[in-house]
Amino acid sequence: MIRLAATLAVMFVAASPVRAQDPPAEPEGYRTEDYRAPVPVTLAGARVLTTAEAEAIWRDKSAAFVDVLPRAPKPNLPAGTVWRERPHLNIPGSIWLPDAGYGKVAAPTEDYLRRGLVRASGGDATRLLVIYCQENCWMSWNAAKRVLSYGYRNVAWYPEGTDGWERAKLPLADAEPEPREGEQ
Repeated sequence: MIRLAATLAVMFVAASPVRAQDPPAEPEGYRTEDYRAPVPVTLAGARVLTTAEAEAIWRDKSAAFVDVLPRAPKPNLPAGTVWRERPHLNIPGSIWLPDAGYGKVAAPTEDYLRRGLVRASGGDATRLLVIYCQENCWMSWNAAKRVLSYGYRNVAWYPEGTDGWERAKLPLADAEPEPREGEQ
């Protein structure tokens, strides 16, 4: 009898869906750690896009695309070492605002994001803004939430980001970050 109960218990566990794969719920605030992890399937106030929807919007040129993937930090190299940054690829025509998706951002980074959004939207708070980075990256979720808090009313979040775009065999382009104040 005990053996039957143990066998049934093993069969029940094996047949049950794995809960660890369920997407997390939206947090109240911003995600401040473990940014490369499964993301929610929703973002209150924003439209969540599939790759097909993002592609249609991109082809229609009906939105500004904003990439918020952080810029890789320059390693600590010996003096005189030549360092070449890896190319950054994003959706063609996007504006790249690196570091704008952290859960906590310093005032200069927040100003940088605000200025970049004005440039991307042409100063129109109703213009559709598509915010993205990579799949399973909280940076875009945080940034889209922050963009909503600035009063932009037409925000879309593309959670698959460049990973989903590349899987769909859509074009990617070399990108340079939007200059920060004081940079040329």
